[in-house]
Amino acid sequence: MSSRTPLKAPQQPRRAAALLLIDWISDWRMAGGAQLRRQAEQVLPAAAQLLAGARRHGVPVIYANDNRGQWRSDFRTVLAESRAAGTAAAAITDGLAPAPEDYFVLKPKHSAFHATPLALLLQHLHTEVVVLAGVAGNQCVLASAIDAHMRDLRVIVAADACASLTAAANTAAMTQCRAFGCGVQRSASVRWRSLARRGKTD
Repeated sequence: MSSRTPLKAPQQPRRAAALLLIDWISDWRMAGGAQLRRQAEQVLPAAAQLLAGARRHGVPVIYANDNRGQWRSDFRTVLAESRAAGTAAAAITDGLAPAPEDYFVLKPKHSAFHATPLALLLQHLHTEVVVLAGVAGNQCVLASAIDAHMRDLRVIVAADACASLTAAANTAAMTQCRAFGCGVQRSASVRWRSLARRGKTD
């Protein structure tokens, strides 16, 4: 038997909240992509404000993006393809550009939790609250919000930082999020300082 001391994972600080950015990094070449991109452009400033607030208070940022059936892809490829797709796609990507300390998850289906390591990552980060922003609000954001709620996480969906094919569809999705017990509020109302410190008890 080896006398070596077993290696231990580095101790992680308690992280009450995490920001989950869903499908923002895209080439927008899917069906309905141009229309969805135009809707996303309208809410990009709110998403950027949300991202800046999270970083300012040391809240972990997680990018969850579709792999679009490209099983050999990685997040750097997704970034490169988005920036190569044209100035409109690149502007959205650059407006929410990931930092070296951020985390990345590639998802095969709508929910950021389905067949991904997201749940394990949130556990590793000691996350109690997830704040969601992304596209499409009535598909991937809604599915991710419901999955997070079923995992006993407190869920906040930033309504003004989500976009669907139409504003009406996005409003309906936010109503569904509320019906499932998720919080829905504007980006400017997210209290990052309190969330980062107190988690579920806030």
